[in-house]
Amino acid sequence: MSLKEQLKADMKEAMKARESGKLALSVIRMVHNAIRNTEINEKRDLDDADVITILAKEMKTRQDSLVEFEKGHRQDLVDQTKAEMDVLKKYLPKPMSEEEIRKTVVDAIATLQAPVKMGDVMKLVVPQTKGKADGKLVSSLVREELAKVNG
Repeated sequence: MSLKEQLKADMKEAMKARESGKLALSVIRMVHNAIRNTEINEKRDLDDADVITILAKEMKTRQDSLVEFEKGHRQDLVDQTKAEMDVLKKYLPKPMSEEEIRKTVVDAIATLQAPVKMGDVMKLVVPQTKGKADGKLVSSLVREELAKVNG
């Protein structure tokens, strides 16, 4: 079952759950609308990798909002955002640990010839970590490993 089909099935379940499924329903509808808008704009059907990209973008938006809500001492919004993130986590692949990302970066650097540049490493690492790791963390680990290699 593709991610889009899974989202549709879960949307139906959330509708049947009525009151208890309201939060999940609103989050799934938001993601479904983002998928539809992207399909219309790009004039093509999205595959699971594209859907994961959209889900990761939605998750990132909520992470950024969470930080702001915590700064503003808005516990009600913090709780709601965390609940929305829990719904999104069901559809995202298991996040990579820092060690797994570092290993991916080291392996990518090993395949390249000196002098190794940041952009070359990122071209190899980003497709492997997309949707599974935060881009800022990946970037910082690439910088650390490049500092070790290039001195």
